Amino acid sequence: MSRIKNAIIGVVVVLLVLGLQGCSAVRVAYNNGAQLSWWWLDGYMDFSREQAPQVKQALDGFFDWHRATQLPDYVALLAQAQSQVLEPTTPAAACRWQDQIRDRLQPSLERALAQAADLLPGLGEPQFRHLEERYAKVMDEMRSDYLQPDPARRTSESVKRAVDRAERLYGSLDAPQKRVIRDGVVASPYDPEAWAAERVRRQKDTVQTLRRLAAERADRDTRVAALRTLVARVERSPDPAYRAYQIRLNDYNCAFAAQIHNATTLAQRKQARANIKDWEDDLRAVMAAL
Repeated sequence: MSRIKNAIIGVVVVLLVLGLQGCSAVRVAYNNGAQLSWWWLDGYMDFSREQAPQVKQALDGFFDWHRATQLPDYVALLAQAQSQVLEPTTPAAACRWQDQIRDRLQPSLERALAQAADLLPGLGEPQFRHLEERYAKVMDEMRSDYLQPDPARRTSESVKRAVDRAERLYGSLDAPQKRVIRDGVVASPYDPEAWAAERVRRQKDTVQTLRRLAAERADRDTRVAALRTLVARVERSPDPAYRAYQIRLNDYNCAFAAQIHNATTLAQRKQARANIKDWEDDLRAVMAAL
């Protein structure tokens, strides 16, 4: 479910707004969101010819609903960000921004869960086996990207990813700013081994839940409740030790984000404001095309 959530909802905000650059990039990607999500989901589930039309219809309906009801909130949040990005920030403020994004994603998550519950009765063992195989393949790829045996290379790759993310917003960073990021990555409590183990747990939990709901022929309310519980276990691990780690890492990341922001120059913050304004303009263009 975390992957489905990232595919559908992340297409809307995180991947499209924060992960893309350039004029009209958000607009183009959002306008193709249903098709992009279909390709992504089909890669995980391998829907049959009979299942495909219902899934595509659900994705079209989700994006029609989202475009009509959710984009104004995102536009308002981007406008708010432009008014604040020029100023220094604090760890608490960074965490508040994270909370605001989470709150705005919640209606989309609820909508996606309801539609997923409607699609569940049509799924069968071929989809569940394909999902297991896809999960295993993706985990192998992620271990290659995030769990390099050489600690120095692992750190170097983590730093590179962090610098790339920061430069998408602020533009080019100088050497002292990159050292701030490197020092922050080295000091981070992030534990890729724990993260990988938790991810495998989530994947098994997802497949087991889907199989159980299919075998029990659960009614719609039961399916929706089970999917909500599944997402809750993604966001708040049932493992107490990992939950404590999640809290510790989240607090650190808020402080780290504030530290990076406060290390930027006024010119870089103005670049960040311009980027955010471009994203806002793209979303406004999407809304105007209704």
